[in-house]
Formats: sequence, structure tokens, C-alpha cells
Amino acid sequence: NSEVWRSLAARCLAEEALRTDILCNVPTYKGKVRAFHHAFSTNDCSRNVYIKKNGFTLHRNPIAQSTDGARTKIGFSEGRHAWEVWWEGPLGTVAVIGIATKRAAMQCQGYVALLGSDDQSWGWNLVDNNLLHNGEVNGSFPQCNNAPKYQIGERIRVILDMEDKTLAFERGYEFLGVAFRGLPKVCLYPAVSAVYGNTEVTLVYLGKPLDG
Repeated sequence: NSEVWRSLAARCLAEEALRTDILCNVPTYKGKVRAFHHAFSTNDCSRNVYIKKNGFTLHRNPIAQSTDGARTKIGFSEGRHAWEVWWEGPLGTVAVIGIATKRAAMQCQGYVALLGSDDQSWGWNLVDNNLLHNGEVNGSFPQCNNAPKYQIGERIRVILDMEDKTLAFERGYEFLGVAFRGLPKVCLYPAVSAVYGNTEVTLVYLGKPLDG
């Protein structure tokens, strides 16, 4: 958290990102710079979305009959990684968070669960709590009776473990469990897909997850 990292953060990050609570769970300036380099890619997203000036928030334009997604700038093929995702605006009929390879589509016609619609992506639909992969529902999540629905603004922590090949989720300080097992040993990118016009989704990379 030295002056060097503070100076670098001031040059790399938008003032809004440093002034608001977007990076409140990233305590060091080194971590904030790292989060910026792991944020949504402006070149790897649907043409119907754009990344806001803060560098971390996706805005979906109000385009009819389209599902639109975005991947981060950097993917992972090894190690353990955690990031936060939250919706700022209505979910619509489908709102999916998860991971995708570079080959997964980031736009398609209609209002569908794009993330999880093929064998190149894995997603959790926050609207109906379904897990999605290869165009199929892989059960509900979390696996408990009357699981609470996602609330707008609630931060979901996503945990990717490339050593155990698993994807898990946390809500607040509650570990919800492992959602997907047996992930392939390929480069996987944090990703989201949305359908609601003018909705916004923020993604912040946290680094290695803390255990316990």
C-alpha cells in the first residue's frame, strides 16, 4: 500500500472508482490496480453493452429481443480466484453470473440464459436460482428449501478453484456451496449475461479467496 501503488492507482483508476464504495472490499492500492486489470473488457462484450467510466460497471442498452454479456480482460487456467458481482437495476427475466471460455458467445437473439447455454460456459441464473451448463439446467442453487432470491445491490462472491476444478458462490459472509465441479483445464473468464434494458452490473476482482 505504498506511495508507488497509490500513485499508480491514481493514474489507472477513474476518480469515481476510488471515491465510491465500488472497491470497498479491496483494501490496498495494489489490489485496486489489480482489480482494474481484471475488470470487464471493453473489447470482449456484446455490442449492446458498454463499460462505464468507472471501469468496473457494465451498462446494457435497451435493445429489444437481445441477450448481452461480457467477459473480463484476464482469464484463469490455474490458481484460486475470487471476485464480486452485483446488479444495479432490475434483473429482468434472466440474469446470469459465472464463467466462460473465450469461445462462448457474448450476444444472441431473444431473452435467454446466454451464460450456460453451451459447453463453453457455466452460470447461475439469479432470477430462478437455476444452475446452467451446456444448455441444460443442472439443478437449483443454493441447495436448500426456500432459498432466498437475489436482492438488487447484493454482492455475490464468486470463487473459482482451478486446482480442484470447482466454481462456488458466497452471499455476504455465507458460503452457499460448490455449484460446478469437474471444470476443464482451460482458460476461464469471469462473465455475466443480462437482458433488461439500462440495467447495470458491476464486477470487482478480489484476488485469492480467504479461507475460514
